[in-house]
Amino acid sequence: MKNFQQNLLIVLALGLCGLCVWQWYEQTIQRDEIITMNGMIYEKNAAIQNATNSVATLNHQVNQMDARLTEIKAVVATNEQLVISQKADLAQLQFANLNLTNTITQYKIAVDTLEAKLKDAYAGIDQQNETITNLISQRNDLVQKYNDEVKDRNDVVAKYNDLATQVKKLQGDSKTP
Repeated sequence: MKNFQQNLLIVLALGLCGLCVWQWYEQTIQRDEIITMNGMIYEKNAAIQNATNSVATLNHQVNQMDARLTEIKAVVATNEQLVISQKADLAQLQFANLNLTNTITQYKIAVDTLEAKLKDAYAGIDQQNETITNLISQRNDLVQKYNDEVKDRNDVVAKYNDLATQVKKLQGDSKTP
């Protein structure tokens, strides 16, 4: 019987070890499921928070748009009054424009007359410029001829001086022997 009790104790110990291993395996699976569920809960909480923030932002934007709409309506009323006053100003400006157009026509006639006189004056100036250009070219030709004559005479004087120097040398050579 002692053997039986020992065997029973070993079988019970092994059964208890098997039970512990099986329990440990089940707890590992449960922990993985808990972690997955915690992640899903976190994502859902984040989505709820984003939606809440989005709703608050949209409410703020709606309030701003309402205020802006009120401002725009006030501006529209002011613009309508401004349009009425500008139409009256436009009528006055059109009348002034008609008067100024007549004045401009008179000035154009005066300018055309002045341009005709200026064209005549420019034609006279062009003739004077041509005459001056001709005179300058004649003067340049005369100066060139004068310079050529002076150069020729200077060449003759240089030749004369060379001959005079040669004559002096020859006279000096014939006196010294």
